[in-house]
Amino acid sequence: MSFKDHFSGHASAYAKYRPDYPPELFEYLASLTPHRDVALDCATGSGQAAVGLAEHFDLVVANDGSVSQLQNAERHPHVAYIGNLAEQPALRDGTVDLVVAAQAAHWFDHDRFYPEVKRVLKPGGALALWTYGLADVEPQVDAIVRHFYKDVVGSYWPPERRWVETAYRDLPFPFQELGAPQFQLQLQWDLDSLIGYLNTWSAVQRYKRTTGQDPLPALRAEMAPVWGSPLQTRTVTWPLHLKIGRA
Repeated sequence: MSFKDHFSGHASAYAKYRPDYPPELFEYLASLTPHRDVALDCATGSGQAAVGLAEHFDLVVANDGSVSQLQNAERHPHVAYIGNLAEQPALRDGTVDLVVAAQAAHWFDHDRFYPEVKRVLKPGGALALWTYGLADVEPQVDAIVRHFYKDVVGSYWPPERRWVETAYRDLPFPFQELGAPQFQLQLQWDLDSLIGYLNTWSAVQRYKRTTGQDPLPALRAEMAPVWGSPLQTRTVTWPLHLKIGRA
């Protein structure tokens, strides 16, 4: 079974610039399950979610179809990285307390993924999917980034991006959905860190491959007068959008 691989070609940049999730998120997720033996992180990428979960679960099985991503993932004694797909977890029936997918479920074959989730979850286990869209910095910076997102690389976004743009509200979800608290990612970044993050966007990579040009130097030049000193840090915030369900 193949998968839509938008990130192997820049796995090291993905590992460096994709933000980590807040500890409060993992504390909440761990509270959803009666036991904390095994968690499954689907399409783990660089392991940001897997490492966070490993503070609360005895074992986190973290899978991804991209070997390059797994080679760049952060190591943790409670995390086992496995090279397989979200739709094909190599786990026995009823062995997992919590299944998660962080900024990844919009890429999945949902008709294959959800039956596998139901198969591996223990009774009372939970599924948590989450996504984040555009970051907020400050109005002038945000306006430039949103123009870039829509008008420069907009036509290069894969069609699955629509699920992110609707905050997963319309994502197929054949589980009884639970309400979830609000969480956000928040980092202090300089300008080059923000540009490095934008370089991990799948649309930016498709733009580069298709046109043979890099759109980021022009974006950086446009943003620099608004940002101020390149070394100045600003607060970068992403609201998280969760879908939570039980087996």
